[in-house]
Amino acid sequence: MGEALLSGLLRAGVEPGEIMATARRPERADAIAARYGVRVVSNAEAAKTAETLILAVKPQDMGTLLEEISPHVPAGRLVISAAAGITTAFVEARLGDEVPVVRVMSNTPVLVDEAMSVISAGAHAGEEQLRRTEELLSPVGKVLRIPEAQQDAATALSGSGPAYFFYLVEAMVDAGILLGMPRAAALDMVTQAIVGAAIMLRDSGEHPVILREAVTSPGGTTIAAIAELERHSVRAAFLAAIEAARDRGRELAGG
Repeated sequence: MGEALLSGLLRAGVEPGEIMATARRPERADAIAARYGVRVVSNAEAAKTAETLILAVKPQDMGTLLEEISPHVPAGRLVISAAAGITTAFVEARLGDEVPVVRVMSNTPVLVDEAMSVISAGAHAGEEQLRRTEELLSPVGKVLRIPEAQQDAATALSGSGPAYFFYLVEAMVDAGILLGMPRAAALDMVTQAIVGAAIMLRDSGEHPVILREAVTSPGGTTIAAIAELERHSVRAAFLAAIEAARDRGRELAGG
């Protein structure tokens, strides 16, 4: 996710010289520097000098990172945390009360400037910090402010959401192959059907139930398919899956 945000900022017009990156492994650092032309520095140097710090590490690594950079983060420095399950209070407790923290959960469509990023202010972050975070993220997708209490749910719904979509596409393509379609043709049809449906949902303002009913003729093919989905409890499976993702995020945050 860190690299995805980095590439998105560069596509949005931020100059490579305005960005510093850090990496745990030397070979990773070399690859980032060669690919993007940004300066790769130590965590301590970044913490001392960057105007805004984006912490994009795995939840289980956040405590170690904060311990490393805490002596170097000045008061008032905006810190954006992009680790699933890590609360702003967790970050604040390790960096000090004078450091404003904004919690972010984005997703991989940042790579095509269609991310969904949800942000929440910590105890010491205000309108200015939220606005600066939005300015950083809005070039690579949509940004939504939510209460931090909803962040774990957003992680499960939106952060992991692209994976559910790809899983669904995979299943639909397999169904096309079962029905005798070539794989490439099935993938084209499924992809365009879902892209078109997503744009209709986004741009029409209609509830998804209304749009689904417009496709579902009495006694037709669509209702036969939906009846099978209901018989196999697909809706309930999605509810349980997203709830499990939320719970797993909390487990990761707890170490």
